[in-house]
Amino acid sequence: MDRVLLSRIDEGLDSAEVAELCFLCSDVINRKRLEGIKDAKELFIRLEEKGLLENSSFLYHLLHTIHRADLLHLLESDSRQVEETDASPFLSEYRLMLYRIHEDLTVENLEKMKFLLKDKMAKRHLEMSSTALNVFAEMEKLCLISSKNVDMIHTLLLEFDHQLAMTVQDYMFSLRLTTTARPNEQLRLPWGSSEQQKPHDNHPSVQPSLSMSETKTYLSSEESIFADATPQREPPLSNDTEYYTLTNLPRGLCVIINNKIFTSLDPRAGSDVDENALRLLFTRFGFDVKTQNDLTAQEIIKTLKDLSQRDFSVEDALVVCVLTHGGKGLVYGSDGEGVKLEELIEPFRNIYVPSLLGKPKLFFIQACQGECYQEPVCPCNNSDKQESRTPGSLEEDCPPEKAVATDADILVGMATVPNHKCYRHTVHGSLYIQELCKQLRKAAESPENDDILTVLTRVNREVSKNYMAPKRQMPQPKYTLTKRLVLRFV
Repeated sequence: MDRVLLSRIDEGLDSAEVAELCFLCSDVINRKRLEGIKDAKELFIRLEEKGLLENSSFLYHLLHTIHRADLLHLLESDSRQVEETDASPFLSEYRLMLYRIHEDLTVENLEKMKFLLKDKMAKRHLEMSSTALNVFAEMEKLCLISSKNVDMIHTLLLEFDHQLAMTVQDYMFSLRLTTTARPNEQLRLPWGSSEQQKPHDNHPSVQPSLSMSETKTYLSSEESIFADATPQREPPLSNDTEYYTLTNLPRGLCVIINNKIFTSLDPRAGSDVDENALRLLFTRFGFDVKTQNDLTAQEIIKTLKDLSQRDFSVEDALVVCVLTHGGKGLVYGSDGEGVKLEELIEPFRNIYVPSLLGKPKLFFIQACQGECYQEPVCPCNNSDKQESRTPGSLEEDCPPEKAVATDADILVGMATVPNHKCYRHTVHGSLYIQELCKQLRKAAESPENDDILTVLTRVNREVSKNYMAPKRQMPQPKYTLTKRLVLRFV
């Protein structure tokens, strides 16, 4: 990278921020090589030695993590390099989790943490630790915590900050899920890579990467680590006019179509992590989960048509998850042929499946919908003029009271809006599916009756502001639900 640019960034960073950057880099640079660094120029030299400044990708994520938007503007000239990265390491989820705790930990709670650690750490080290990052660094030296073991932090935070304890629990869930999905692989740092939809180049070795389309994507997968004491649940929802009834066991069928290997497109490394997260989650929701792998376009159509012939009369709902590459208005089979989105949903309209009449039918689609990127837009002070519109009068009479609209009770959760890409990390799974599982799990564990639309709004918010992908991603739910759907663990 340009030395003048690095010098300007160095001038804008204070010593505390440099210390934060060093902590964030301690998984990619030997701790001893980071000792004694006082300014950013010294850190940049260490990063150059590791080849981490060949483009601006890694530095971009460092500055974004410490919220230096002003310095990020200096990297705009290198924005193309950020986008095309194929082998730039991203910050580890472990470091990011610790940094989030550091950011949100009050001075009072930091002192409480240090007090609780008095029998574990030397008094001198505790007194010299002025920030949570200092404490974490000392705990790592004593092997009290590591990227594979954060139990002690979780236990400490439960004493005085349950919200931050949930941050650790989410990481523990991600760690557990990654280990479950890849039991024979050592946990590694996520790496960044381009996921354009392109012909497979037959390279056998695929590095963990942040993929850039379903046409590949990022995120921490979420299941959960549960305490022995299960929180009390709200009583079952009984208002049939307001809520969908979920009482049967199994609740229904959850079908996951997981396309990983293609004849003419790149393989979708990391898709198994998404499949595993969905399978475990919906099993806990009481669904019978079935997975179909690497289906061609015609096999996808046939599988769904056959499914629509099933008798759902003793089931409460249907869930269909499609994980694959995609294009505008379609998803791809393993043979590279397209299936229109309408063909996925059409067989399950109420007119064709009477046993699903009045029951929720959920579709979650992890696939790109085009080649465009979502650019981040900064808020401005100008307020747009609003045009007042008068809705036109209704021209159709209402149907009989007990009739149900043909297209009622359907929800389609798209990973991205039309014409745009979505992202998948080749180790941790996709940005959308992993956030979806995380928010569904949180809602299920919450005493509030948060329905699926509330959950999907949170998914929209979290995915759209995620900065780990090269560009932004904006999910899009579409629905004709007529009642509130609340998913609880059984």
